[in-house]
Amino acid sequence: MISIPTHTLNDGTALPALGLGTWPMSDAEAERAVSAALGMGYRLVDTATNYRNESGVGRGLSRSGVAREEVVVTTKLPGRHHGYEETLASFEESRSRLGVEYVDLYLIHWPLPRVGKYVDSWRAMIKLREDGLVRSIGVSNFTVEHIERLEKETGVLPSVNQIELHPMFPQDELRAFHTAKGILTESWRPLGRGTSLLDDPAVVSVAEAFGVTPGQVVLRWHLQLGAVPIPKSSHPERQRANLDVLGFELGPAQLDAITDRAHRRLGGDPEVHEEF
Repeated sequence: MISIPTHTLNDGTALPALGLGTWPMSDAEAERAVSAALGMGYRLVDTATNYRNESGVGRGLSRSGVAREEVVVTTKLPGRHHGYEETLASFEESRSRLGVEYVDLYLIHWPLPRVGKYVDSWRAMIKLREDGLVRSIGVSNFTVEHIERLEKETGVLPSVNQIELHPMFPQDELRAFHTAKGILTESWRPLGRGTSLLDDPAVVSVAEAFGVTPGQVVLRWHLQLGAVPIPKSSHPERQRANLDVLGFELGPAQLDAITDRAHRRLGGDPEVHEEF
């Protein structure tokens, strides 16, 4: 079984350096994938209310036989539940579906600035942490401006910001801001799903040099940036390959060669994207 190193968050809790994403898995697929992944050494699992697979993730956690306290379970607040009381109620629904007494990492999925309630939700999440129902609180898809508003109005910074991050969208400025504020960067769509990233000649060349797959090269890129990738896979062989990225190290020239500074966003723009 592969042992994964951890990062220490700004609240003192630990987060594994690589995790399992579960979108877009069904409940049944998530149950199988989570159980298998935990059996081979994964200790971070990422889901969300809007993934509609929290029940499956919870069943996979139970089925794995891995002690609950060894696993970091992440879920996310949907846009339709923004607001203080709404967040508290939504969390209880997630906790019930997951079948857990507490959630390790709870994130606001999207800021929805037009709705304008993410600070109210953040205050509710602070309460959930204070009450011991959540170990760490964070955000997803937040910009510098959104995070600065949270800090200004509540005095509490997120532990994590989960953002779109891959070699075609390296997000240098946002990552630098995270570092300055002590916020850990998590990477969604870390392998550039839906693109030709894994066929890129620069990526393939580096993979051949190390005798690894292009996917392993890209995941290693994330680790060396200090980001936590959460690749989705329901196939045990691919899950194992995604985990096996600790035995080689990219040099500065290789990191630079596979990084595209054109900044090609593949997902939604946090300033306008709305997901309820």
